[in-house]
Amino acid sequence: MTGSEPESGECSPDDMVHRLPRARVVDRVDWIVEHCRDRRVIHIGFVDAESRDRKRSTERWLHDHLAESALELVGIDINAAGVDASRSDGYEAYIADCSDPDAIVALGLEPADVVVAGEVIEHTDRPGFLLDGLRHLCRPGGRLIVTTPNSYGLLNVAASTLRGVEINHPDHLVMFTWRTLSELARRHGWHVVETFTYVPSFCSQDASRLKGAAIRAIGMVERVLGRLGRPFAADGLIVVAEPV
Repeated sequence: MTGSEPESGECSPDDMVHRLPRARVVDRVDWIVEHCRDRRVIHIGFVDAESRDRKRSTERWLHDHLAESALELVGIDINAAGVDASRSDGYEAYIADCSDPDAIVALGLEPADVVVAGEVIEHTDRPGFLLDGLRHLCRPGGRLIVTTPNSYGLLNVAASTLRGVEINHPDHLVMFTWRTLSELARRHGWHVVETFTYVPSFCSQDASRLKGAAIRAIGMVERVLGRLGRPFAADGLIVVAEPV
């Protein structure tokens, strides 16, 4: 599927103003775990290769938590070593590039009630192909959960304005707003039904105390703004979609 693109032409300033949906700030891990409770779940990019060991030691590795709540859990990742290690731990896991729809179909997996693509879409240079591939994993009436950095986030606004720097993972290729992610999903066969935001847990082991304190302070401000009705100040975005 290549997506349904609008006809070319000029748009008015009003056409470029998009009303944000109602949303609230949540804890990313806790929220996903509860949304997946007692359901068949397929977790995309589950290995989280760079952070797996650290997150397991602090009990923040999402796949471990999903294993406790999901009725059935399947992991898919392109990282062969991580998949092999997870299989050794007793998890059902497969190696595949989820931005290749043919590779997804070739797995022959039973579709899931919930497909979780957590912190994945920003790493691929073919996000539309990824959304195409994930449609093969989601049953009719099922749901896709996409979590990704929010380009509205207050942290980068503050960093670029006050320090002239951008805070971003070296492997990130794209950044989304609610509007751009929702429109991409629409063009690739998904209908967005819910939106949430979250404050990421930034790893500040190598940051100075001053920088770490500044990051934590901004996180607190993001949570306060969320309670005051401005949830899109948070640096993380959660979009829930259903296959069309």
